[in-house]
Amino acid sequence: MAEPVELGQALTGAYRRSWTPICVDARVRISAWTCAKYCLRSGWEHRGLAMQRRQFITLVSGAAAAWPLAGRAQQARRQHRIALVHSGIPADQLTETAGPFWVRRFYQTLRKLGYAEGSNIVVQRYSAEGRSQHFTSLAAAVVGSDPQVIVVNLNELIEAFAAATTTIPIVAIMGDPIATGLVANLAHPGGNLTGVSIDAGYEIIAKRLQILKEAMPSAAKVAYLTSSRTLMDTPLGLSLQKAGQALGIVLSWNFLPEVNEEQLRRTFAELTSQRFDAAMVDASGSFLARRASITELAGKLHLPIIYPFRDYADSGGLISYAPDLGELAERLAVDVHQVLNGTRPGDIPIYRPSKFHLVINLKAASALSLEMPPTLLARADEVIE
Repeated sequence: MAEPVELGQALTGAYRRSWTPICVDARVRISAWTCAKYCLRSGWEHRGLAMQRRQFITLVSGAAAAWPLAGRAQQARRQHRIALVHSGIPADQLTETAGPFWVRRFYQTLRKLGYAEGSNIVVQRYSAEGRSQHFTSLAAAVVGSDPQVIVVNLNELIEAFAAATTTIPIVAIMGDPIATGLVANLAHPGGNLTGVSIDAGYEIIAKRLQILKEAMPSAAKVAYLTSSRTLMDTPLGLSLQKAGQALGIVLSWNFLPEVNEEQLRRTFAELTSQRFDAAMVDASGSFLARRASITELAGKLHLPIIYPFRDYADSGGLISYAPDLGELAERLAVDVHQVLNGTRPGDIPIYRPSKFHLVINLKAASALSLEMPPTLLARADEVIE
């Protein structure tokens, strides 16, 4: 009995000189379906007619050339599934056209990296709409849909996802991940979590408090609006209390279980009745999603506020001391790209910004009857007239 040969060997040696069709030659290891496909493509009757050597070579060569092309086409058609989850921004606004600046930049960067909705990525959008009590159920629902990567904001929402899955990669835009216990090491976060930090920890929030005091030297009672139930009891919260005391400020925590229009109006009314001199807003995306309402209420009630993102100043807010959200969104997209290409999230360092920009809105200052000190204006990276 003749020694079996592989299909590739059929093009070499003595077998090349044979006119025997591959479908009747037992030496060639090829399935009946594949053989029938070759015969049909060339108009031969399967197992019926002998193919000449040149026809056989042409057929198999064409098929071999087509295989990598078909593989590349199949790869190009492959769709990645991304879950984009936000604590406050409505799901229908988490798009490249309707979303805030950083969301638009995230999609733009993904496109530059070769990903486009309707082509090779499917983005499933979710929102807690400012309701922290829904974080656990929302995380369970998203994890149940089994996306390839989850993009999420806000430390407490991230914690809900970390509890819901240890296998699906999480790429997050977060507050200080070390102070809040999300990771122990920025360079090697480990586990299934990576992403970017929106602040550099205690020093930046303390710096905002210092800027607020410089802008309003008489400020002695300052409210800190937060969507974190536990911030006041963390080392970060205790350190901020001490920083306030050093500046002659009593810092009061104001926790909002839901960041919506009704809750904001109620909170601002309480701040006015309790005669707070000024306020700070934490870096939660739940607040950012309501920035227009917050700056409007602050103006109506004549409450000076310093904000964690320049979007607030652009919306009429007094002062922002903030990282470049565009840069963070770009890095977030790059992290997603790395994860989709096989890099373990725990091996991707968490990026923490080193540059912060001071923006002062003089129109808002005038409406609040505040005169900005020349030294503070001189340090500003941008002054909105």
